[in-house]
Amino acid sequence: MLEHQETLIHEDVMKEEFVCNLSKCHGACCVQGNAGAPLEEDELKQLEAVYPIVKPYLTRKGIATIEKEGLYVRDFEGDQTTPCVDGDKECAYTIFEAGQAKCGIEKAWLDGKITFRKPISCHLYPIRITKYPEFDLLNYDRWSICSSACTLGAELKVPVYRFLKEALIRKYGEAWYEGLEQSAATSIASER
Repeated sequence: MLEHQETLIHEDVMKEEFVCNLSKCHGACCVQGNAGAPLEEDELKQLEAVYPIVKPYLTRKGIATIEKEGLYVRDFEGDQTTPCVDGDKECAYTIFEAGQAKCGIEKAWLDGKITFRKPISCHLYPIRITKYPEFDLLNYDRWSICSSACTLGAELKVPVYRFLKEALIRKYGEAWYEGLEQSAATSIASER
């Protein structure tokens, strides 16, 4: 584990390689799993604010799910998440373009309609954060549907944390990320 500015980062975040490969997985992370995307407390208000703008991007099933269950739901562990169509299918905010699952919230963001990109848990995937009172624990989440991302990451030699640079800066800031780069370089050099 690397201790870095009120975070603990599992070494796999720095050692393992990963680059999303949508042409192979087709956005499976938006349609598979046992719950919707985890949401942070401040994201609940953001979803409420952007939903009227995001709604036209969504599928009929997604809209019906949101109107029935709400913009977010409590999962089996008691955490707030995005609702899923039919309880266990795709995230209600999922859209489909050219055979790929994508985020309707992010599509509205890409079109310049909103400033909220998407839930940070989605933006940070395959990193999962466990929050403790004193620190955040960052782990690399291995999931078989991402095997093509692991293969592409290895081909391109891109570690997880570098692939997620933009998301990590969004979550923790530029100075935190620069410190992570330095700590990761030092950690990897000391193992050689």
